[in-house]
Amino acid sequence: MNCGSCKRLWFFDFDGTLSLIVPERSEAIIHPACKKLLEELVGRDHECVAVLSSRLLDDLIHRVGVPGVFLGGGSGIEWFVEGKGRWIVDEKLEKRLNTARAQLLPRITKLAVMPGIEIEDKKWSVAIHTRKSNDDSRREIAAIMEMWRASKKARFFKGPEVTELQFLPEIDKAFGVRALCTFLGFDQFKGELVYAGDDENDAIAMQWVLRHGGIAFMVDHIPLAPGAMVVEGPESLAGEIRRLFGLGCGKEEEVKSCTISK
Repeated sequence: MNCGSCKRLWFFDFDGTLSLIVPERSEAIIHPACKKLLEELVGRDHECVAVLSSRLLDDLIHRVGVPGVFLGGGSGIEWFVEGKGRWIVDEKLEKRLNTARAQLLPRITKLAVMPGIEIEDKKWSVAIHTRKSNDDSRREIAAIMEMWRASKKARFFKGPEVTELQFLPEIDKAFGVRALCTFLGFDQFKGELVYAGDDENDAIAMQWVLRHGGIAFMVDHIPLAPGAMVVEGPESLAGEIRRLFGLGCGKEEEVKSCTISK
C-alpha cells in the first residue's frame, strides 16, 4: 500500500456489507470472500482500502484483521491503520459529544424497558435494535423517533432492524469519507472512489461519492442512493467487484465467491 500514489480509494461498511447481519452483533465476522478481496486490494499498487463503520474503533480493529486497511470508527471520526497509529479528526468534537450525550442518553436508555428493545452505546452514536422486539414495540419506537426527528432533537439513520441516533448531527459517513480523503491527500477529481454499504448512513456517503464520479454498491437493499448498484450480500459484493474491476477469481476453491447472484 502506497497511499502517496493512491489512484483508487475504497470504502466498505462492515455490518451487512463485509459481514452478514447476525442476531448478536458481537458475533459478526468478516465474510471470507470479502476478507480475501480486501487482502488482494491492499496488495495492489495505487489502491487504498478503508472500512468505515459506526462501531467503536477498538471493536472494528478486532473484527477486520487485514493489515494495511484504514479503519474508521464512529462513522469516520476516529481512525487507525497499522504503522500510522490512531487519530481523531477533530478533538473539539469530543467536548461537544459529552454535552450531547448528557442531554440525550438518559432518554434513550429508558427505551430499553420496552419488550425486545436493545440499546447499544457506540460513544458517538446509539443504536436502537428492534430485531428481537414485537410489533407493538416497533411501532412505539418508530413514533418516538419521528417525534424526535420532527423536533430536530437528534439525527437518525435507519438500517435493517435498527435505528441509529447520531449525537453530533453533522457526523455521517460522508464526513468520514471526506476526512480520509483529506488525511491521504486524495483528490477525488483525479482518482476514483468506490463505496459499498447497506443503510441510510451509507447512502449519504454513496451520494457524495457518486456526485464525484465514483461507484457505489448497495448490499441487499433497494438503491437508497440513485445510481448505486444493488448486490444481494457480502459474497455477491465480492464477486461483483472482482467482475467489474477485472480482479479474477483467484484459486479454484474461491471461484464461488466470484459468482454473481441473479
